[in-house]
Amino acid sequence: MTSVLQVPTQDTTRLIRRIQTVTILWMIVEVAVSLSAAWTAHSPALLAFGGDSAIELLSAVVVLWRFRAPAQERSEKHVARIAAALLFILAAYVAVVSAMTLLGHREAKTTYSGIAVLIGAAAIMPWLAREKRRLSAITGSAALRADAAESALCAYLSLVALVGLGINAIWHLQWADPIAALVIVPLILWEGWEAMRGRACGCC
Repeated sequence: MTSVLQVPTQDTTRLIRRIQTVTILWMIVEVAVSLSAAWTAHSPALLAFGGDSAIELLSAVVVLWRFRAPAQERSEKHVARIAAALLFILAAYVAVVSAMTLLGHREAKTTYSGIAVLIGAAAIMPWLAREKRRLSAITGSAALRADAAESALCAYLSLVALVGLGINAIWHLQWADPIAALVIVPLILWEGWEAMRGRACGCC
């Protein structure tokens, strides 16, 4: 479905910029903490979550730029295709790392900083998704609608990853982490496919 770009009021534009700035600041923290924890703990679930968060950071920057510059739907679609390609690469990489962990080539460890950032994401991202969804309905922006969907998906991914890391932390079942990552992979692929088609994913 083709979106009809509307000229937002100054108040709406300021609110969108504020929401996107909050998103960008949080995503910087989320990416830094989750990928750092994934590296030290060898956590496939955090790798999947952090990689998706990095691509969502790109999306948030694009939307902020979109509302600071004249609307260009072609540019939005071009960036969406780049994000889709990155999501497909991320899904393949996470699947390989998860398989290696399940086969015993890597050992997923407990990471409390990773658990903390997942709890933060589960609390913050649903609110951001709701605000972006409401503002996308006002402006008709495909980029903002897709960004809202990515924020909603980020919340889902944080919960899935949190279950895997929590089971590993409490019961020391190391297979829970890579299993959680493998559950996340189809969601990343779906997000990439919808981005390739220029649509927001159905989770929003």
